[in-house]
Amino acid sequence: MPAAGPEAVPGERGGVRAALSGLTTRGRSFLAAGLAAAGCAYVLGQGDLLRVGLLLAVLPLMCVLVLYRTRYRVAGSRRLTPARVPAGSEARVHLRMDNVSRLPTGLLMLQDRVPYVLGPRPRFVLDKVEAGGRREVSYRVRSDLRGRYPLGPLQLRLTDPFGMCELSRSFSAYDTLTVIPRVVALPPVRLSGEANGYGDGRLRSLALAGEDDIIPRGYRHGDDLRRVHWRSTARYGELMVRREEQPQRARCTVLLDTRREAYAGAGPDSAFEWAVSGAASALVHMLERGFSVRLLTDTGTSVPGDGGGGFTGSTQESADSAGLMMDTLAVVGHSEGGGLSPAYDVLRGGNEGLLLAFFGDLDDTQAAVAAQMRQRSGGAVAFVADSALWTAEQGPAEALREQAEERLRLLRDAGWTAVPVGPGAPLPDLWRQAEAQRNGGADTRSMKTGTSGMSGISGGWS
Repeated sequence: MPAAGPEAVPGERGGVRAALSGLTTRGRSFLAAGLAAAGCAYVLGQGDLLRVGLLLAVLPLMCVLVLYRTRYRVAGSRRLTPARVPAGSEARVHLRMDNVSRLPTGLLMLQDRVPYVLGPRPRFVLDKVEAGGRREVSYRVRSDLRGRYPLGPLQLRLTDPFGMCELSRSFSAYDTLTVIPRVVALPPVRLSGEANGYGDGRLRSLALAGEDDIIPRGYRHGDDLRRVHWRSTARYGELMVRREEQPQRARCTVLLDTRREAYAGAGPDSAFEWAVSGAASALVHMLERGFSVRLLTDTGTSVPGDGGGGFTGSTQESADSAGLMMDTLAVVGHSEGGGLSPAYDVLRGGNEGLLLAFFGDLDDTQAAVAAQMRQRSGGAVAFVADSALWTAEQGPAEALREQAEERLRLLRDAGWTAVPVGPGAPLPDLWRQAEAQRNGGADTRSMKTGTSGMSGISGGWS
């Protein structure tokens, strides 16, 4: 969406002192040379040298006066396409300048402020813009780091034809570019109990015995008047409409462990960034499968909020909620909390359907809390980014696998499908590995972290 800023009117803000401060190096040199020549001419009594000195001194001052008295009115706008991009992808920023005054402008220089992680600061030089005319320019930005980055404000710099003086003005409007985590496509997996994307409660319909069996509700602004239930309206004394029940969709909770002590290392290739990217990919995949999804962190924060039980609702609500969850993942950082108990407090309210968890290191205490989470879900799959695998520079690989497997055994005994995650592990391979492990068709002791030859095994998670 375009973000229009107020019109920049050179010369309206600041005084003559501010205009003199806009003298360039060339302008200051001319002024100093002119004053020096005039002083020498006065001492030596040279009239020709005095005229040269006055010319050199007056020229930059005239440029300052003309530029200061200029009344250009220029409106600027910025448009991002798109405003939300995955990490490593490019977005294009379109700038538009409109001359809304009756005079043509001089030479204009544009500069947009961008964070250094998005690339170099873009600068453009625009030739004279006719009265009522416009100019459009664009540049690209790219970041390998997720986050929310402000763009702007746009700075406009005016200069005279001789390059003696420059005046800068800034627009007040700015935009925000959201860089979301990388999302990878996941292979389709048939979930047990799923019926065309819906959950255990297959399609529920209204009672067919008669109109008396219909459960009405109060009229809301915008309801179709053809749905008014007149018998209930007469009974309750207020306008009532027939309730139209929708099919109940299967639920899925994506749990992201953000504890600082659970991850080692930092940067785009760290275990924590892998977990964030994995959670984003799982959210998108489950939404595409027709699930009602929510994002949950170890701090107990749930996205979407409490409305609708914390899960996405209708198709339009799902799209809005998906954007909200991705925006949350774009800025999520390490938590200072010490455990997973707040997340368990959210989950223990009832059966929450499928639980997909992305964990860091789990000690015995946290593994016990995770085991209790399994009791409140219809199925549970955990991807554990063990620090021993991510930070090891030396040492036998078999010993590292045994250490990671020992930490996962507690989860598996509690009913989790637990998969260890190593550096650079492709999530689609781990997804298939979890499916094979759930079906009991794989020897988990011989599984290699991040790679699996079981992509052809089919089955489902319960």
